[in-house]
Amino acid sequence: MKRRQWLATAATLSSMAAFGGLAGCASTPARGTGDLGTVIGRANGTLYIVDTSTRALLGEVKGLGDLSHASVVYSRDGLFAYVFGRDGALTRVNLLEQRITHRVMQAGNSIGGAISADGTLVAAQNYTPGGIKVFDAGTLELLADVPAAYAPGKLSRVVGLVDLPGRRFAYSLFDADAIWVTDCSDPRHPVTQKFEGIGRQPYDALVTPNGRHYIAGLFGEDGLAMIDLWADQPAVRRILGGYGKGQQPLPVYKMPHLRGWAVAGRHAYLPAIGRHEVLVVDTESWAEVARIPVAGQPVFVMARPDGGQVWVNFSVPDYHRVQVIDTRNQAVIRTLEPGKAVLHMEFTPRGEAVWISSRDDNRVSVIDTRSMATLARLDVPAPSGIFFTSRAARMGF
Repeated sequence: MKRRQWLATAATLSSMAAFGGLAGCASTPARGTGDLGTVIGRANGTLYIVDTSTRALLGEVKGLGDLSHASVVYSRDGLFAYVFGRDGALTRVNLLEQRITHRVMQAGNSIGGAISADGTLVAAQNYTPGGIKVFDAGTLELLADVPAAYAPGKLSRVVGLVDLPGRRFAYSLFDADAIWVTDCSDPRHPVTQKFEGIGRQPYDALVTPNGRHYIAGLFGEDGLAMIDLWADQPAVRRILGGYGKGQQPLPVYKMPHLRGWAVAGRHAYLPAIGRHEVLVVDTESWAEVARIPVAGQPVFVMARPDGGQVWVNFSVPDYHRVQVIDTRNQAVIRTLEPGKAVLHMEFTPRGEAVWISSRDDNRVSVIDTRSMATLARLDVPAPSGIFFTSRAARMGF
Protein backbone atom coordinates (compact mmCIF):
# COMPACT_ATOMS: atom_id res chain seq x y z
CA MET A 1 0.00 0.00 0.00
CA LYS A 2 1.34 3.40 -0.95
CA ARG A 3 2.04 5.85 1.85
CA ARG A 4 -0.66 8.28 0.67
CA GLN A 5 -3.28 5.50 0.58
CA TRP A 6 -2.19 4.26 4.00
CA LEU A 7 -2.52 7.74 5.51
CA ALA A 8 -5.99 8.17 4.00
CA THR A 9 -7.12 4.78 5.31
CA ALA A 10 -5.71 5.47 8.76
CA ALA A 11 -7.48 8.83 8.92
CA THR A 12 -10.78 7.23 7.92
CA LEU A 13 -10.45 4.47 10.53
CA SER A 14 -9.56 7.01 13.19
CA SER A 15 -12.61 9.10 12.33
CA MET A 16 -14.89 6.05 12.40
CA ALA A 17 -13.54 5.00 15.76
CA ALA A 18 -14.12 8.45 17.18
CA PHE A 19 -17.81 8.21 16.26
CA GLY A 20 -18.22 4.59 17.31
CA GLY A 21 -18.32 3.30 13.72
CA LEU A 22 -15.95 0.30 14.06
CA ALA A 23 -17.28 -3.14 14.94
CA GLY A 24 -15.84 -4.40 18.17
CA CYS A 25 -15.12 -0.94 19.60
CA ALA A 26 -15.71 -0.57 23.31
CA SER A 27 -18.07 2.39 22.84
CA THR A 28 -21.60 1.81 21.61
CA PRO A 29 -22.43 3.71 18.41
CA ALA A 30 -24.56 6.75 19.22
CA ARG A 31 -27.82 7.15 17.35
CA GLY A 32 -28.69 10.29 15.46
CA THR A 33 -31.36 12.76 16.51
CA GLY A 34 -32.98 13.59 13.16
CA ASP A 35 -35.97 11.31 13.72
CA LEU A 36 -36.57 12.24 17.34
CA GLY A 37 -39.21 14.47 18.85
CA THR A 38 -40.92 15.39 22.08
CA VAL A 39 -44.49 15.34 23.36
CA ILE A 40 -45.55 17.56 26.24
CA GLY A 41 -47.22 15.78 29.14
CA ARG A 42 -49.46 18.66 30.08
CA ALA A 43 -50.74 17.36 33.42
CA ASN A 44 -47.64 15.80 34.96
CA GLY A 45 -44.73 18.07 34.02
CA THR A 46 -43.12 15.38 31.86
CA LEU A 47 -41.41 15.52 28.48
CA TYR A 48 -41.90 12.34 26.44
CA ILE A 49 -39.23 11.51 23.86
CA VAL A 50 -40.42 9.79 20.68
CA ASP A 51 -38.97 8.26 17.51
CA THR A 52 -40.80 9.32 14.34
CA SER A 53 -39.38 6.48 12.23
CA THR A 54 -40.42 3.61 14.48
CA ARG A 55 -43.43 5.55 15.85
CA ALA A 56 -42.38 4.63 19.34
CA LEU A 57 -42.07 6.18 22.77
CA LEU A 58 -38.40 6.07 23.81
CA GLY A 59 -38.43 7.54 27.28
CA GLU A 60 -39.50 10.39 29.51
CA VAL A 61 -37.98 13.25 31.45
CA LYS A 62 -39.83 14.33 34.57
CA GLY A 63 -39.68 17.39 36.77
CA LEU A 64 -40.34 20.16 34.24
CA GLY A 65 -42.98 21.97 36.27
CA ASP A 66 -46.09 23.61 34.82
CA LEU A 67 -46.37 22.58 31.17
CA SER A 68 -49.94 23.77 30.64
CA HIS A 69 -48.79 26.07 27.83
CA ALA A 70 -45.36 24.69 27.01
CA SER A 71 -43.35 24.84 23.82
CA VAL A 72 -40.01 23.46 22.63
CA VAL A 73 -37.18 24.59 20.36
CA TYR A 74 -34.04 22.63 19.46
CA SER A 75 -30.31 23.11 19.19
CA ARG A 76 -29.02 23.04 15.63
CA ASP A 77 -27.80 19.43 15.94
CA GLY A 78 -31.11 18.33 17.43
CA LEU A 79 -29.47 17.03 20.59
CA PHE A 80 -30.90 19.52 23.08
CA ALA A 81 -34.53 20.47 23.61
CA TYR A 82 -35.25 23.82 25.25
CA VAL A 83 -38.58 23.63 27.06
CA PHE A 84 -40.45 26.81 27.99
CA GLY A 85 -42.89 26.18 30.85
CA ARG A 86 -45.90 28.26 31.79
CA ASP A 87 -44.42 28.78 35.26
CA GLY A 88 -41.47 30.69 33.78
CA ALA A 89 -39.00 27.79 33.78
CA LEU A 90 -36.55 27.29 30.92
CA THR A 91 -35.18 23.75 30.83
CA ARG A 92 -32.47 22.24 28.62
CA VAL A 93 -32.88 18.50 28.00
CA ASN A 94 -30.40 16.10 26.37
CA LEU A 95 -32.59 13.88 24.18
CA LEU A 96 -30.14 11.01 23.85
CA GLU A 97 -29.31 10.85 27.54
CA GLN A 98 -32.93 11.65 28.47
CA ARG A 99 -31.99 14.03 31.25
CA ILE A 100 -32.11 17.67 32.26
CA THR A 101 -28.76 19.42 31.81
CA HIS A 102 -29.73 22.98 32.87
CA ARG A 103 -32.80 24.65 34.31
CA VAL A 104 -33.58 28.23 35.31
CA MET A 105 -36.71 29.90 36.67
CA GLN A 106 -36.55 33.00 34.51
CA ALA A 107 -40.03 34.51 34.82
CA GLY A 108 -43.36 34.26 36.58
CA ASN A 109 -45.45 33.42 33.53
CA SER A 110 -43.96 32.41 30.18
CA ILE A 111 -45.63 31.15 27.01
CA GLY A 112 -42.79 30.17 24.69
CA GLY A 113 -39.50 31.09 23.10
CA ALA A 114 -37.14 30.88 20.17
CA ILE A 115 -33.53 30.01 19.36
CA SER A 116 -31.29 32.23 17.26
CA ALA A 117 -30.38 31.25 13.70
CA ASP A 118 -26.81 30.44 14.72
CA GLY A 119 -28.00 28.35 17.65
CA THR A 120 -26.10 30.33 20.30
CA LEU A 121 -28.95 32.25 21.93
CA VAL A 122 -32.27 31.19 23.43
CA ALA A 123 -34.95 33.81 24.00
CA ALA A 124 -38.04 33.49 26.21
CA GLN A 125 -41.22 35.51 25.76
CA ASN A 126 -42.88 36.40 29.02
CA TYR A 127 -46.21 37.57 30.33
CA THR A 128 -44.88 38.22 33.86
CA PRO A 129 -42.81 40.28 33.91
CA GLY A 130 -43.61 41.41 30.40
CA GLY A 131 -40.68 41.29 27.99
CA ILE A 132 -38.09 38.91 26.63
CA LYS A 133 -34.98 37.42 28.20
CA VAL A 134 -32.03 36.10 26.21
CA PHE A 135 -29.81 33.26 27.41
CA ASP A 136 -26.62 31.52 26.37
CA ALA A 137 -27.77 28.30 24.67
CA GLY A 138 -24.96 26.26 26.21
CA THR A 139 -25.16 27.37 29.83
CA LEU A 140 -28.51 29.20 30.15
CA GLU A 141 -26.64 32.19 31.52
CA LEU A 142 -28.81 35.29 31.29
CA LEU A 143 -27.30 37.66 28.71
CA ALA A 144 -30.06 40.21 28.11
CA ASP A 145 -33.30 41.37 29.70
CA VAL A 146 -35.55 43.50 27.47
CA PRO A 147 -38.62 44.70 29.43
CA ALA A 148 -41.66 45.41 27.25
CA ALA A 149 -42.23 48.82 28.84
CA TYR A 150 -44.78 50.93 26.99
CA ALA A 151 -45.84 53.42 29.68
CA PRO A 152 -44.58 54.41 33.14
CA GLY A 153 -44.84 51.35 35.35
CA LYS A 154 -46.50 49.23 32.65
CA LEU A 155 -45.08 46.12 30.98
CA SER A 156 -46.84 44.39 28.12
CA ARG A 157 -47.36 40.68 27.70
CA VAL A 158 -45.19 39.40 24.85
CA VAL A 159 -46.48 37.05 22.14
CA GLY A 160 -45.44 35.91 18.68
CA LEU A 161 -41.69 35.62 19.35
CA VAL A 162 -39.77 34.34 16.30
CA ASP A 163 -36.13 34.05 15.29
CA LEU A 164 -34.83 36.09 12.36
CA PRO A 165 -31.60 35.83 10.36
CA GLY A 166 -28.62 37.20 12.22
CA ARG A 167 -29.22 36.86 15.97
CA ARG A 168 -32.42 38.89 15.81
CA PHE A 169 -35.83 38.27 17.31
CA ALA A 170 -39.22 39.77 16.41
CA TYR A 171 -42.17 39.77 18.79
CA SER A 172 -45.46 41.50 19.51
CA LEU A 173 -46.68 43.39 22.56
CA PHE A 174 -50.30 42.43 23.23
CA ASP A 175 -51.04 45.29 25.62
CA ALA A 176 -49.04 47.96 23.77
CA ASP A 177 -50.31 47.39 20.20
CA ALA A 178 -46.70 47.18 19.02
CA ILE A 179 -44.11 45.00 17.29
CA TRP A 180 -40.50 45.05 18.42
CA VAL A 181 -37.42 43.68 16.64
CA THR A 182 -34.41 43.13 18.90
CA ASP A 183 -30.92 42.68 17.46
CA CYS A 184 -28.73 40.55 19.73
CA SER A 185 -25.55 40.71 17.66
CA ASP A 186 -24.00 41.82 20.95
CA PRO A 187 -26.35 40.03 23.33
CA ARG A 188 -25.21 42.00 26.38
CA HIS A 189 -26.14 45.22 24.59
CA PRO A 190 -29.28 44.45 22.53
CA VAL A 191 -30.71 47.08 20.19
CA THR A 192 -34.49 47.21 19.72
CA GLN A 193 -36.47 48.76 16.87
CA LYS A 194 -40.06 49.59 17.85
CA PHE A 195 -43.13 49.74 15.61
CA GLU A 196 -46.05 51.39 17.38
CA GLY A 197 -49.77 51.57 16.62
CA ILE A 198 -49.88 48.38 14.57
CA GLY A 199 -53.49 47.53 15.49
CA ARG A 200 -55.29 46.38 18.60
CA GLN A 201 -54.08 43.42 20.64
CA PRO A 202 -51.68 41.38 18.52
CA TYR A 203 -52.19 37.85 19.84
CA ASP A 204 -49.64 35.76 17.91
CA ALA A 205 -47.44 36.04 14.85
CA LEU A 206 -45.47 34.24 12.17
CA VAL A 207 -42.42 34.87 10.05
CA THR A 208 -42.50 33.56 6.49
CA PRO A 209 -40.09 30.70 5.74
CA ASN A 210 -37.69 33.05 3.92
CA GLY A 211 -37.50 35.38 6.92
CA ARG A 212 -38.91 38.33 5.01
CA HIS A 213 -42.37 39.05 6.38
CA TYR A 214 -43.40 39.18 10.03
CA ILE A 215 -47.19 39.01 10.38
CA ALA A 216 -49.10 39.56 13.62
CA GLY A 217 -52.71 38.54 14.01
CA LEU A 218 -54.96 41.07 15.74
CA PHE A 219 -57.49 40.05 18.33
CA GLY A 220 -58.96 43.50 18.89
CA GLU A 221 -59.97 44.12 15.27
CA ASP A 222 -60.30 42.42 11.90
CA GLY A 223 -57.05 42.26 9.98
CA LEU A 224 -53.38 41.59 10.48
CA ALA A 225 -50.22 43.70 10.75
CA MET A 226 -47.25 42.93 8.51
CA ILE A 227 -43.67 44.17 8.30
CA ASP A 228 -41.38 43.60 5.30
CA LEU A 229 -38.09 43.01 7.12
CA TRP A 230 -36.12 43.20 3.87
CA ALA A 231 -37.17 46.79 3.23
CA ASP A 232 -34.57 49.54 3.60
CA GLN A 233 -36.92 51.24 6.02
CA PRO A 234 -39.32 48.61 7.39
CA ALA A 235 -42.80 49.83 8.18
CA VAL A 236 -46.08 48.28 9.30
CA ARG A 237 -48.65 47.50 6.64
CA ARG A 238 -52.21 46.39 7.37
CA ILE A 239 -53.47 43.38 5.44
CA LEU A 240 -56.88 41.68 5.29
CA GLY A 241 -58.48 44.69 6.93
CA GLY A 242 -62.17 44.12 7.70
CA TYR A 243 -62.24 40.47 6.66
CA GLY A 244 -65.22 39.98 9.00
CA LYS A 245 -67.07 43.11 7.96
CA GLY A 246 -70.84 42.77 7.96
CA GLN A 247 -70.79 39.52 9.96
CA GLN A 248 -71.84 38.98 13.55
CA PRO A 249 -68.68 38.10 15.53
CA LEU A 250 -68.74 34.85 17.48
CA PRO A 251 -67.35 34.29 20.99
CA VAL A 252 -63.70 33.23 20.80
CA TYR A 253 -63.17 30.06 22.84
CA LYS A 254 -59.45 29.63 22.20
CA MET A 255 -56.87 31.90 20.62
CA PRO A 256 -55.64 30.66 17.23
CA HIS A 257 -51.92 30.12 16.66
CA LEU A 258 -49.81 31.54 13.85
CA ARG A 259 -46.47 30.18 12.67
CA GLY A 260 -44.58 29.60 9.43
CA TRP A 261 -46.32 26.26 9.10
CA ALA A 262 -49.28 28.20 7.64
CA VAL A 263 -47.44 28.86 4.35
CA ALA A 264 -47.90 26.40 1.48
CA GLY A 265 -46.34 27.41 -1.82
CA ARG A 266 -47.57 30.84 -2.83
CA HIS A 267 -50.40 30.91 -0.29
CA ALA A 268 -50.73 31.41 3.44
CA TYR A 269 -53.62 29.73 5.26
CA LEU A 270 -54.73 31.72 8.28
CA PRO A 271 -57.37 31.10 10.96
CA ALA A 272 -60.16 33.66 10.97
CA ILE A 273 -60.69 34.95 14.50
CA GLY A 274 -64.00 33.74 15.93
CA ARG A 275 -65.19 32.41 12.56
CA HIS A 276 -65.59 29.00 10.99
CA GLU A 277 -63.26 29.88 8.14
CA VAL A 278 -59.69 29.59 6.94
CA LEU A 279 -58.47 32.61 5.00
CA VAL A 280 -56.29 31.99 1.93
CA VAL A 281 -53.82 34.80 1.21
CA ASP A 282 -51.57 35.36 -1.79
CA THR A 283 -48.04 35.87 -0.43
CA GLU A 284 -47.07 38.08 -3.38
CA SER A 285 -49.84 40.65 -3.05
CA TRP A 286 -50.94 39.77 0.51
CA ALA A 287 -54.54 39.97 -0.65
CA GLU A 288 -57.25 37.50 0.28
CA VAL A 289 -57.93 35.11 -2.60
CA ALA A 290 -60.31 32.59 -1.00
CA ARG A 291 -62.13 31.52 2.14
CA ILE A 292 -62.60 27.91 3.10
CA PRO A 293 -65.55 27.00 5.35
CA VAL A 294 -64.49 24.61 8.11
CA ALA A 295 -66.16 22.70 10.95
CA GLY A 296 -65.48 25.19 13.75
CA GLN A 297 -63.21 27.95 14.98
CA PRO A 298 -59.72 27.01 13.74
CA VAL A 299 -56.82 26.98 16.20
CA PHE A 300 -53.90 25.44 14.28
CA VAL A 301 -53.85 25.69 10.49
CA MET A 302 -50.79 23.73 9.38
CA ALA A 303 -49.47 22.96 5.91
CA ARG A 304 -47.93 19.58 5.13
CA PRO A 305 -44.23 20.09 4.28
CA ASP A 306 -44.86 19.60 0.55
CA GLY A 307 -47.73 22.11 0.59
CA GLY A 308 -50.27 19.69 -0.86
CA GLN A 309 -52.48 19.64 2.20
CA VAL A 310 -53.43 21.88 5.10
CA TRP A 311 -54.67 20.32 8.35
CA VAL A 312 -56.92 22.21 10.76
CA ASN A 313 -57.98 21.59 14.34
CA PHE A 314 -60.57 23.52 16.33
CA SER A 315 -61.56 25.05 19.64
CA VAL A 316 -64.47 23.80 21.75
CA PRO A 317 -67.05 22.49 21.04
CA ASP A 318 -65.47 21.04 17.89
CA TYR A 319 -62.07 20.08 19.26
CA HIS A 320 -62.54 16.37 18.66
CA ARG A 321 -62.31 17.00 14.91
CA VAL A 322 -59.50 17.56 12.43
CA GLN A 323 -60.14 18.60 8.84
CA VAL A 324 -57.89 18.19 5.80
CA ILE A 325 -57.82 20.82 3.04
CA ASP A 326 -56.57 19.98 -0.47
CA THR A 327 -54.60 23.05 -1.57
CA ARG A 328 -55.19 22.30 -5.27
CA ASN A 329 -58.91 23.04 -5.05
CA GLN A 330 -58.99 24.92 -1.69
CA ALA A 331 -61.61 22.63 -0.22
CA VAL A 332 -62.01 20.28 2.73
CA ILE A 333 -61.57 16.69 1.56
CA ARG A 334 -61.70 14.80 4.85
CA THR A 335 -62.94 15.13 8.41
CA LEU A 336 -61.29 12.95 11.05
CA GLU A 337 -62.04 12.35 14.72
CA PRO A 338 -58.76 11.13 16.20
CA GLY A 339 -59.79 11.64 19.83
CA LYS A 340 -61.17 14.00 22.44
CA ALA A 341 -59.60 17.44 22.83
CA VAL A 342 -57.15 17.60 19.94
CA LEU A 343 -54.55 20.15 21.05
CA HIS A 344 -51.70 19.91 18.58
CA MET A 345 -50.43 18.41 15.31
CA GLU A 346 -46.94 17.89 13.93
CA PHE A 347 -45.88 16.56 10.54
CA THR A 348 -42.96 14.22 10.13
CA PRO A 349 -40.10 15.95 8.30
CA ARG A 350 -41.25 14.88 4.82
CA GLY A 351 -44.94 14.87 5.61
CA GLU A 352 -45.84 11.23 5.09
CA ALA A 353 -47.49 11.19 8.50
CA VAL A 354 -48.94 13.59 11.03
CA TRP A 355 -48.90 13.11 14.80
CA ILE A 356 -51.98 14.36 16.67
CA SER A 357 -52.38 14.74 20.44
CA SER A 358 -55.75 14.03 22.04
CA ARG A 359 -55.52 15.28 25.60
CA ASP A 360 -58.73 13.83 27.02
CA ASP A 361 -58.13 10.39 25.49
CA ASN A 362 -54.52 10.32 26.76
CA ARG A 363 -53.09 9.36 23.41
CA VAL A 364 -51.12 10.48 20.40
CA SER A 365 -52.29 9.21 17.02
CA VAL A 366 -50.00 8.81 14.01
CA ILE A 367 -51.95 9.17 10.76
CA ASP A 368 -50.87 8.53 7.16
CA THR A 369 -51.48 11.78 5.28
CA ARG A 370 -52.40 10.05 2.01
CA SER A 371 -54.56 7.10 3.04
CA MET A 372 -55.73 8.77 6.30
CA ALA A 373 -55.19 5.42 8.03
CA THR A 374 -54.08 5.39 11.66
CA LEU A 375 -50.57 3.93 11.71
CA ALA A 376 -50.00 3.92 15.47
CA ARG A 377 -51.32 5.09 18.82
CA LEU A 378 -49.09 6.02 21.74
CA ASP A 379 -50.35 6.15 25.30
CA VAL A 380 -49.32 9.52 26.76
CA PRO A 381 -51.02 11.11 29.79
CA ALA A 382 -52.78 14.35 28.78
CA PRO A 383 -50.56 15.11 25.77
CA SER A 384 -50.50 18.58 24.26
CA GLY A 385 -47.65 20.04 22.15
CA ILE A 386 -45.71 17.81 19.74
CA PHE A 387 -42.32 19.04 18.50
CA PHE A 388 -39.94 17.19 16.15
CA THR A 389 -36.21 17.92 15.86
CA SER A 390 -36.66 18.81 12.19
CA ARG A 391 -37.76 22.20 13.52
CA ALA A 392 -34.09 22.91 14.24
CA ALA A 393 -33.54 23.60 10.54
CA ARG A 394 -36.61 25.81 10.04
CA MET A 395 -36.91 29.52 10.72
CA GLY A 396 -39.71 30.64 12.97
CA PHE A 397 -40.33 27.22 14.49
